[in-house]
Amino acid sequence: MPFIPSVDRPFGIYLWDVMDQSIAWITDGKIIPSQFEFIEGQTRFSTFPPVGMAIFVYYAVIFGGDFLFKSFKVKPLKLNGLFQLHNFFLTALSLSILVLMIEQLIPTIYHHGLFYAICNEKNWTQEMVFLYYCNYITKFIEFIDTIFLVVKQKKLTFLHTYHHGATALLCYFQLVGETPISWVPITLNLGVHVVMYWYYFLAARGIRVWWKQWVTRFQIIQFVIDLAFVYFASGIKIMYVHFPEYCDMTKFCDDCAGTMTAAYSGVAILSSYLVLFIMFYIENYLKKAKRAKAKKE
Repeated sequence: MPFIPSVDRPFGIYLWDVMDQSIAWITDGKIIPSQFEFIEGQTRFSTFPPVGMAIFVYYAVIFGGDFLFKSFKVKPLKLNGLFQLHNFFLTALSLSILVLMIEQLIPTIYHHGLFYAICNEKNWTQEMVFLYYCNYITKFIEFIDTIFLVVKQKKLTFLHTYHHGATALLCYFQLVGETPISWVPITLNLGVHVVMYWYYFLAARGIRVWWKQWVTRFQIIQFVIDLAFVYFASGIKIMYVHFPEYCDMTKFCDDCAGTMTAAYSGVAILSSYLVLFIMFYIENYLKKAKRAKAKKE
């Protein structure tokens, strides 16, 4: 029987069931995605102390390691094979989570609309929570990105180190805050990471590509879209909670699901990302292009 895509089965088969059965079989029933629950205090990294400690250890290791490598003049390590494997793994993992999220989101948006998908608490489904948690754990795996920079003796930029720590924290706040809008920044980020980690994989293999600048451009576009959605959802929530008298001015006045802590942290962290990535793009591409042009003249 051919796989025929539809609104309710975007890929012709229900990939969630395939993933659910596969993981249950691989782990001998220890992990069953369809039975997963995110419970504060029980699920790993579901409370702030272990999250804060993991981020603290991350910074201690990378800055401490960088200091030791430079102090003892340790020769840079190549580890090219491991670097390729790391980037290929994160490309495949990001793509897998993205596809599974798209499978959940297409029927939801089609049947209930975009506003429902970003604000209604009923869109905080068991399937999406499991995928959000998978993405959350991925952020800790991505700390290894910086370990490679340290052992290769590459420069540790503020943008890189801040982004890794802040993203893990952001994912924690959104999971605990139960924000249905989480899928917007997460799916966009996963899409960018598929492109980014694939680029790093190709670069490690010595393959040059013409679209290198587009990795940063995609990240900037991602944050612009993120903020448009997050500002909208946070704005109507703030209006509903603190200024209900103004609700008659708009049809989109509702208690958009999620905590205020999640809303404020999302706005603050995503806004900082946009500013930092624009600054990075200007410094590393626009200014360099101008300097190169000036030298030729």
